[in-house]
Amino acid sequence: MASGFFAILDDIAFLMDDVALATKVATRKTAGILGDDLAVNAEKATGFLSERELPVLWAITKGSLVNKLIIVPVALLLSVFLPAAIKYILLLGGLYLAYEGVEKIIEYFFHRPQKEHTVIKETPQGSAEVNLENEKEKIKSAVTTDFILSIEIVIIALGSVAEQSIAIQIATVSAVALLATVGVYGIVAIIVRSDDAGYRLIKKSNDKGILSKLGHMLVKALPVMIKFLGAVGTVALLLVSGGIFVHNIEYFHHLFPALPATVKEFGIGLVMGLIVFLVASVFKKIFSKGKQTNEPQASH
Repeated sequence: MASGFFAILDDIAFLMDDVALATKVATRKTAGILGDDLAVNAEKATGFLSERELPVLWAITKGSLVNKLIIVPVALLLSVFLPAAIKYILLLGGLYLAYEGVEKIIEYFFHRPQKEHTVIKETPQGSAEVNLENEKEKIKSAVTTDFILSIEIVIIALGSVAEQSIAIQIATVSAVALLATVGVYGIVAIIVRSDDAGYRLIKKSNDKGILSKLGHMLVKALPVMIKFLGAVGTVALLLVSGGIFVHNIEYFHHLFPALPATVKEFGIGLVMGLIVFLVASVFKKIFSKGKQTNEPQASH
């Protein structure tokens, strides 16, 4: 009986070793997309009042965990029973990421004055409602983007252990999904709170000495870091979406073979995003016109 018990422990130990090795390989393969995930979500988790940063980030983190709880079982089931569906899900996700990346670029170049004009401080009476709406919109957008990026992470991790047993697949994909959420949002939390750490260092040192200089550096570095991460996050959206199209559509895979992979993926992501943006804009105009024509009839 004792020998049977120790045999079970040996089996568990071997399984854990296999899972650890498989997780290491899967994490290495998903490192690029995790970096993109970090850049995108760091940009999305900023722009709030200091006391609201962590609550908003926690809300996004919970949404990310829910995403993983949905995606991991569905991905495992689809890989067993309907593997072809994964490709189409990835392509739809790629279209969404490309659209969001292009939307950010167009917003930056063509709608900046309007966005800068609507400052929350100028409307003190309605600031609470505006802040709440802003939070909800940003959380929703961040969780949706996280959902698409999570699909990519889970699928890549699953592909790296496709030849392993189902037990190793489940354990490895679950471990990578958890690491993705904890690691990414843990780093994002450090980034968005770095200015508060800087203010505390300045206060603690009475604005003198090395600690004060470090504090000032942290405070000044955050806006630069956020702008940089915002730009990197936008590029990451287009790179990830372009990568999805290149790896899942044969025509794109063989298109422009002389181009470096990064340039080709960015270009394809940009073009596909522009197409989706134009189509979405047309539908929005048609919908808004239909709404306007229906309003007088409703009042009649």
